[in-house]
Amino acid sequence: MLPSCFPGQRRDGKAVLRSSIREFIVSEALNALNIPTTRALSLTLLTQKKAQREVVEPCAIVCRFAQSWIRVGTFDLPYTRNDRNLTRKLADYTIEEVYGGVENLVEPRETEPDGPPNKYELLYREIVRRNAKTVAYWQAYGFMNGVLNTDNTSILGLSLDFGPFSFMDNFDPSFTPNHDDESLRYSYRNQPTIIWWNMVRLGEALAELFGMGSRVDEENFIKAGIEQDDVEQLTKRAEGIIDRAGEEYKDIFISEYKRLMSLRLGFQTIRDTDMDEMFSTTLDLMEKLGLDFNHFFRRLSHLPISVMQNEDSRARSAEHFFNSNSSFNMPGMQEKHKADEKEKAKQEIAEWLRKWRERLAMEDGGLNDERRQMEMKRVNPKFLPKNWVLDELIQRVQRNGERDVLQKVLDMAIRPFEDHWGPQSEWQEEDRLCGDVPPQDVGMQCSCSS
Repeated sequence: MLPSCFPGQRRDGKAVLRSSIREFIVSEALNALNIPTTRALSLTLLTQKKAQREVVEPCAIVCRFAQSWIRVGTFDLPYTRNDRNLTRKLADYTIEEVYGGVENLVEPRETEPDGPPNKYELLYREIVRRNAKTVAYWQAYGFMNGVLNTDNTSILGLSLDFGPFSFMDNFDPSFTPNHDDESLRYSYRNQPTIIWWNMVRLGEALAELFGMGSRVDEENFIKAGIEQDDVEQLTKRAEGIIDRAGEEYKDIFISEYKRLMSLRLGFQTIRDTDMDEMFSTTLDLMEKLGLDFNHFFRRLSHLPISVMQNEDSRARSAEHFFNSNSSFNMPGMQEKHKADEKEKAKQEIAEWLRKWRERLAMEDGGLNDERRQMEMKRVNPKFLPKNWVLDELIQRVQRNGERDVLQKVLDMAIRPFEDHWGPQSEWQEEDRLCGDVPPQDVGMQCSCSS
């Protein structure tokens, strides 16, 4: 259990209220979506403490907890110092104290060409598998961490250390929530690649241990390290292990991503053609028309099959997915051109709905609205703490002293699949917080001290 202390721009070790509210809410929101994450226990305002950021801000503490705070970056330090003993001790501690023993580490799926894996390879492969699953969840729910260096990558596959994070607004695979990320290193599109890059760094740190195979506990190796005669064989074995882990990473990521996207689209099964014919076409449609990533799935959850019987009804239903930030609603566009583009968009969505309906018909009872809508609403959140919501929340708490709104947003974040959270008198405000992103706030980016 740790307090949250983001160093911020002045490296003063203080966390400001702004960043603390963001981390407190998103930790619980991710957990509610079943995404592996660290958790937030409490948020405490330090009334007498201030910190200099872009402006002077009040400080706060988030008390966080997790099964372990060891990161991939924790292995970087002894590795870069060539501290073999500390690397081994850290790996042994992780196996025994974090994972509860080698018996809890899963054997590789394929047969090892150089003999059975030792415990360090089992540890490495387990960390790779867990991170593959977590990044698949991020991609399926449009979550971006914003800073995915090795220090922000958990050996348990947990989402952690939330600075310039964001949930996707209008779908843009090149979007990065970090306004300092000019190279788009941490963009939505690049997250699976950058997590694998971190896994390779971990593989380098552990390569000597799993490269020795069954000889890893020999006394000479423990005391003196690799003998020159063993370098070539050890290097070849270690490289092979990392390569095979990479194939498993890719397979697990794709498998988990397909499973989640199938659920979000209301499918009970996964077909070989779904990736190209349904998942990719869905994302292409969102990107082309400027559709909100998560709203699309939630609104699809409510759409009855009966309104998709013919082309006209599908075209009318298409307007269900539009928002004030869609591509044909761009400022400065002439009304006639806007109307023409909107009509084209309706036809494209209508054609997608036709294909979606045909795919549902392949399922056993796939056209049963009651069952499908209920199951889709269980996995497609109505509320997500998007950046515009958090920005407004911070302003209301920090400037206006409103405390009730913090509890309200937290309640919505931990029960994201509900239709409403409070009495009917609050529904209008709830729907506003769940609604379209204000045009000026689409694609809001943050700094690392956010």
